[in-house]
Amino acid sequence: MEKTYQKFFLGANSAEGFVSHFGDCYIPGDWRAYIIKGGPGTGKSSFMKYIAEKAQERGYTVTLCPCSSDPGSLDGVIIDEIKTVILDGTAPHVVEPRLPGACENIINLGEFWDSEKLFSTAAGIADAAAQNAKLHKTASAYICAAGELIFDNLKLSRLCTDRGAVLKFAKKLSDAYIPERSGGAAEEFVRFIGGTTPEGVIAYPKTVTGFYKNIIVIEDKFGGAAGEIMKFLRSSAKQRGYTVITLKNPFLPSELTDHILLPELSLAFVTEGEYVTFNTDARRIHARRFTDTKALKYYRARMLFNRRVSRELLLGAVSTLSRAKAAHDRLEKYYIDSMDFESLTLFASDAAQKIL
Repeated sequence: MEKTYQKFFLGANSAEGFVSHFGDCYIPGDWRAYIIKGGPGTGKSSFMKYIAEKAQERGYTVTLCPCSSDPGSLDGVIIDEIKTVILDGTAPHVVEPRLPGACENIINLGEFWDSEKLFSTAAGIADAAAQNAKLHKTASAYICAAGELIFDNLKLSRLCTDRGAVLKFAKKLSDAYIPERSGGAAEEFVRFIGGTTPEGVIAYPKTVTGFYKNIIVIEDKFGGAAGEIMKFLRSSAKQRGYTVITLKNPFLPSELTDHILLPELSLAFVTEGEYVTFNTDARRIHARRFTDTKALKYYRARMLFNRRVSRELLLGAVSTLSRAKAAHDRLEKYYIDSMDFESLTLFASDAAQKIL
């Protein structure tokens, strides 16, 4: 079943802190959004998995959005054919209605917990929550430090990149692969296909290779050339009226876009770097064609140092996030023991009928 799902993260543990694009995965007034509220362990992820299975049974293409703090759990489900999303709207990716009722509906799973039982374990809940928050803060510090080094390499690679040649090439790509058209709607959805998680720095390249017929791969370890190409292609596709899925860099999301997907053309422009590779025989362009290799060689020792230390820092972040997940699992246990899952199961069945 996993082969039929696209997977994206809607948030990232980045060098800029936790970055959420949960509100960017649907368009108010055109889509329906179901925002789930409830504590940890109250069945939010299980509810979304149930909806995803039922949607798939009906023949819909379903996109799963794993949780960056626990990729085994879901933060969201997107069903494009019926313009519907189901989202975990709790912290740190709080989602609030912009058009309440007209677009967003709240699903409150707190209706199925025993408040008195939870109150009796409040001290344990508070301790586990504090421990989880403390460890996430430490992991964030590791990622921020790694991000400074990754950004330094990006800046150095830009210094050694012929930007004029890059933009000229990007225009050729755009003209060759993105035809002019009229009457299109320039919609954009912002997501990630990789991130730093308790399971490591992971990515979902099959979201591209398994769902897009035409793929162009830019091989670029540092992003100096690929970032400029993606920026140009994003702007060009929007100007020509295509729906764009913009996949940002999970370490430097405000600075760098890694991939551009154009579903209407089944076309993907992707960056292959240190943390994501694409197993495909698609057309490949190497960034060195735009690079002053002599200038880059001057910075080689500094850049190798940055890569080595950033890897170690990210390993520290992963280890800390793993400990944070253990604290979160302890927190979930209090809620699991206080939930009426029999009533929740009946509710989920009824809700699936209404949503789909």
